[in-house]
Amino acid sequence: MSETQTTYNYKVVRQFAVMTVIWGIVGMLVGVIIAAQLVWPELVSANVPEFLAPFLSYGRLRPLHTNAVIFAFGGCALFATSYYCVQRTCHTRLFSDGLAAFTFWFWQIVILLAALSLPMGITTGKEYAELEWPIDILITVVWVVYAVVFFGTIAKRKVQHIYVANWFFGAMIIAVALLHLVNSAEIPVLAAPWWSPRSYSLYAGVQDAMIQWWYGHNAVGFFLTAGFLGMMYYFVPKQAGRPIYSYRLSVVHFWALIFTYMWAGPHHLHYTALPDWTQSIGMLFSLILLAPSWGGMINGIMTLSGAWHKLRDDPILKFLVTSLSFYGMSTFEGPMMSIKSVNALSHYTDWTIGHVHSGALGWVAMVSIGSLYYLLPRLFGRKEMYSVKLITAHFWIATIGVVLYIAALWIAGVMQGLMWRSINPDGTLAYSFVESVKYSYPFWQIRVVGGLLFLVGMLIMAYNMFKTIGAGESEDAPVLAPAAHHA
Repeated sequence: MSETQTTYNYKVVRQFAVMTVIWGIVGMLVGVIIAAQLVWPELVSANVPEFLAPFLSYGRLRPLHTNAVIFAFGGCALFATSYYCVQRTCHTRLFSDGLAAFTFWFWQIVILLAALSLPMGITTGKEYAELEWPIDILITVVWVVYAVVFFGTIAKRKVQHIYVANWFFGAMIIAVALLHLVNSAEIPVLAAPWWSPRSYSLYAGVQDAMIQWWYGHNAVGFFLTAGFLGMMYYFVPKQAGRPIYSYRLSVVHFWALIFTYMWAGPHHLHYTALPDWTQSIGMLFSLILLAPSWGGMINGIMTLSGAWHKLRDDPILKFLVTSLSFYGMSTFEGPMMSIKSVNALSHYTDWTIGHVHSGALGWVAMVSIGSLYYLLPRLFGRKEMYSVKLITAHFWIATIGVVLYIAALWIAGVMQGLMWRSINPDGTLAYSFVESVKYSYPFWQIRVVGGLLFLVGMLIMAYNMFKTIGAGESEDAPVLAPAAHHA
């Protein structure tokens, strides 16, 4: 056996892990800037040269923030953890070192192209700001190569069994490929100037809206849920030193979740031109989705049975378990908000933004951070991170930040919804829109503080990471022989 096949490929995992932290800082910094712009609208115009102001406007930075935290921070976290997990559970090196390296470098190129093009206003204007078609094609190529590396590694596994975390990672890879291709279907226009390629969406009107929210909600369902549940099913048992609570429940969780999620998108289009029966189907499947979501949360939290005492002094486990708590809360809140009568109050308000961030910061970011704190010492030949105390500090700062953020926006959102539907005895509106904006300001200021705290936590993590790297060695671990199977 060649030497490269006797060790795991940790190089690409190291690269993605480090970039996860760096892109996390970038994405959350942009988030803090746009949150501050809502409180202080003159923030950019008064402090940057006039020619720069359009590039730093809220309308252009907001899709940059969304893409940076989802596809740069979240994407790099998924690449790092899936590449690590699939090697360790399949007892074999990645299918191809060259193709794995390709996914790293070209994913970073995709991110940089987005970071340049979005502030320039080059976008098709979709919710998740899918870029012009040349970049769409590059994303497709990188994703296909990712699938080849991941499923190729599973194909050459040394064990018969495919661990459940790989099921979730695999479902994420397949579903995201499908979502990207359908949502990005465009008609390119090869016209002058050649350096500014144009394209038109294949869909129009309410069909375009339906495709967009089929994509948008399943980007949440597969990119931001299934993939990160893959992390949960590997890193929670590892850090707790306990087997997963119920393997049978994990399989039921998997099939129920991936079937149900695909149908939930129309709940974003209540009270629109979308046919009423389609809206109702979206609501129904969103309510059904509560069961598999909570099944997964219970499976993760119950894995700590007999190991609850570890939470007292293990900040990594604190991150992982708290992320599961936020996952449970968000996946209860989401189905409730899909009910038409609740949606009539919540939609278009800050309640929705609070809900999104309880999932994004509380679930996605925290499970990623916990997983990375587990990974980093092992990738760089250390027994633990440079400072465990700094992990604890990071946990409390991040948790307080999330709670401030979502509590402020829950209150602001319900207040906005009630003000907008409040009417005088003669049927006129009791409040003007600008009044609801005025009363929202204190809560938007709290949001800035919450986001700033979360950003400070990421900076602490970066310091801890680079000190760990500086004291460690970049050596790949030997491939372990599978444990003997006894009938």
